[in-house]
Amino acid sequence: MFRNYLLTAIRTFRNNKAFSLINILGLAIGITSAMVIFMIVYFEFSWDNFEKDRERIYRVVIDAKFNGNEGHSTGLPAPLANAVRNELTGFDKVAPVMYFQGDSKVDVNIVSDSNNTTQNLIRKQDGIIFTTSDYLAIPAFKWLVGSPAVLNDPFSVVLTKSRAHQYFGKRELVTIPGARLTYSKDLTVKVAGIVDDLDENTAFNCREFISYSTIAETSLKEDFMMNVWNDWMAYSQLFIKLDKSNAVAKAEAALNGLIKKYDPQAKRDAANNLTLRLQPLDDIHFNAAYYGVGQRIAHKPTLYGLMAIGGFLLLLGCINFINLTTAQATKRSKEIGIRKTMGGVRRQLVIQFLGETFLLSLIALICGLLMIPGLLNTFESFIPPGLTIAFLNKPGTIIFILILLAVVTLFSGSYPAMVLSGFKPVLVLKNQVTGGSTRSTWLRKSLTVSQFLIAQIFVIATLMVGKQIRYSMDADIGFNKEAVINFRTPRDAKGTGAKKLIAGIRTLPGVQVASTGFFAPADMGVAFTNVTAVVDGKEITPEANIQLRWGTPEYLDVYQLKLAAGRVFAPSDTLREFLVNEAFTKTLGFKKPEAALNTYLKWNNRLVPIVGVLKDFHDQSMHASISPIIFGGQQGDIFHVRLKPKAASSDAWINTIASINKLYREVYPEADFDYIFMDDMIARFYERETNTAKLLSWATGLAILISCLGLAGLVIYTTNSRKKEIGIRKVLGASVSAIIGTLSKDFLSLVLIAFVLAVPITWWAVSAWLNNFSYRTEMSWWVFAAGGAGLLVLAFITIASQTLRAARQNPVESLRTE
Repeated sequence: MFRNYLLTAIRTFRNNKAFSLINILGLAIGITSAMVIFMIVYFEFSWDNFEKDRERIYRVVIDAKFNGNEGHSTGLPAPLANAVRNELTGFDKVAPVMYFQGDSKVDVNIVSDSNNTTQNLIRKQDGIIFTTSDYLAIPAFKWLVGSPAVLNDPFSVVLTKSRAHQYFGKRELVTIPGARLTYSKDLTVKVAGIVDDLDENTAFNCREFISYSTIAETSLKEDFMMNVWNDWMAYSQLFIKLDKSNAVAKAEAALNGLIKKYDPQAKRDAANNLTLRLQPLDDIHFNAAYYGVGQRIAHKPTLYGLMAIGGFLLLLGCINFINLTTAQATKRSKEIGIRKTMGGVRRQLVIQFLGETFLLSLIALICGLLMIPGLLNTFESFIPPGLTIAFLNKPGTIIFILILLAVVTLFSGSYPAMVLSGFKPVLVLKNQVTGGSTRSTWLRKSLTVSQFLIAQIFVIATLMVGKQIRYSMDADIGFNKEAVINFRTPRDAKGTGAKKLIAGIRTLPGVQVASTGFFAPADMGVAFTNVTAVVDGKEITPEANIQLRWGTPEYLDVYQLKLAAGRVFAPSDTLREFLVNEAFTKTLGFKKPEAALNTYLKWNNRLVPIVGVLKDFHDQSMHASISPIIFGGQQGDIFHVRLKPKAASSDAWINTIASINKLYREVYPEADFDYIFMDDMIARFYERETNTAKLLSWATGLAILISCLGLAGLVIYTTNSRKKEIGIRKVLGASVSAIIGTLSKDFLSLVLIAFVLAVPITWWAVSAWLNNFSYRTEMSWWVFAAGGAGLLVLAFITIASQTLRAARQNPVESLRTE
């Protein structure tokens, strides 16, 4: 029986090559998209699902309020971890994490045992932390050499297996302990143990673990502020695992008790306080409010959007199948009538039709699997690091593929199978069954409208997202970002290297102006500060988060910042004068910028005068409002260089940057020269939106392709079923254009209905998305008009390409059987 079903299915496919190809292509696109998107979503949601007792694992974070404004941080007071271990109960594991200051990537020297010299230098290694054995116990690293006790000793380090092989090649693991490594030139430790790598997605992703007790034995104790409770930086984090008997609320109360005990200023009132809370392990990978060093954040709304896109594309492929299969019902009506007359039962026919759907879906699935490697390359910017084609071998992925195949088969095949198997033999054999019954026609029209509704939403959304990105990139941001590069130098306490470098850069013929300082006017990083203004002898604390910038006077020329009032601060090695922006003056209640001149800001127990007011500029992306900013006049370790304009075909910028690199190497021979153009930095603000636009463009293209394929199939069916009508119309004098118009009218009306339905849906969805921007483009009517017109034109081209052939056919061929 199975052989008979298979032969029947193959014969049906062979007799309907065009429709079978359209069905396979539509399903293949939908299935491939669904599989790739599932891999991405499954990969992201698999983070930290393997840890035992993961519901008891947390990261300690800070929620802070200042004048009612909220802030969040993963950075903690450095002494907190020791206080938790020594003074609190109910904590099963306490794992402090300390990164090297300044840069989480560290230069590592492998020291030769024979002559105490550097054997090999490896630059910019990541995943290096100071911690205790509890860090390795929370996710249960497997010990290959050594034991957890080795991390109790100062100047010891534990490596993962992969890092040990990187440093020592094929050397036997048991021979590695005792080897010495030097970090950042001045900290030498001995390898004391090796653990296996965690081949899982996890927040515990570090690969070198220096004993926490090392900090107390070196000058790092002061650098890390190990006795300072009223300051915290991103390099200090804390993971804990609660005892089974300890509740989250109880643990948080105990932690905040320590803060209150050692830092009385941390909790002052409802509008100004600092609170420690426990962030669940499964929240770490998704919560951008608590971004930590070495952490990659996944955006849940984006993942849900991906799932929706995958579902829509799969739905479009299934709609194609249902539409074309029900439209072809009359072609198989006699086959069904004869089989029923010969004793065939409905159940057998349903199995036959579902089997044909399964075979088509299986072919589409195989095509999809073959397309996945290409899609992974095409969507490389969306693919999380670590996700490869090998992820298809995961049990969860295999189960999803099988479920997907079953769902597509049942969803696509159930209705056509029930319709086809329900034909009555008597009516069939009397030629009283047609494919144009009211119910079938209504269903096909509804499904076609649904297809183009989805495609239309994608088209309009893509145009609006692109419009907002262009608005954000082209808007006047209050400073000139063109032809400006930024780079950072190593920390230089005396500033002698920076002074030598800036002097050399200013002599280069390709440099227009150069400055040292802090962050650029708009930067991915933020630096908030507390400040009190003194106005007419009265202290005023601004009720806002104040951003801090500083630089030499040339900084303003680099970015062409404009003054609204006052003057530029005088050159100085120390901060003696302040500029503020217009937004800052408004927080003080001044209606005019010049009113802020000659008032003072309290800074390090000194009164520093405000000598100028800058015109407002955007310090962050268009998502955020312009912040109040104070700008101090002093040097820094971030360089800001404006290059001279160049001709379009000139290599002047390349040559100038090469000259800057040469000067940089002379001053900092062991440091890397990493620079970025300011316009590229601004573009990074909108990286997520840019990726969304690219994704929508691809989804739109695929949705239109699938919809037009389905439309082409329906047009082919319609023209074939109306051959005689077309022949009669031509005999009676109808022109080719008139026939095309007649055949196209019904289909184009469906596309128009889809457009009408799509407008309010897209308006609502895009408006909600635009609300994420403080400065946004308008919802222009022409975007909707262009989207509707564009899809209508594509639909007409699809219809006309198929109807033209029928309209030009010799009417004798269609009428000669009469």
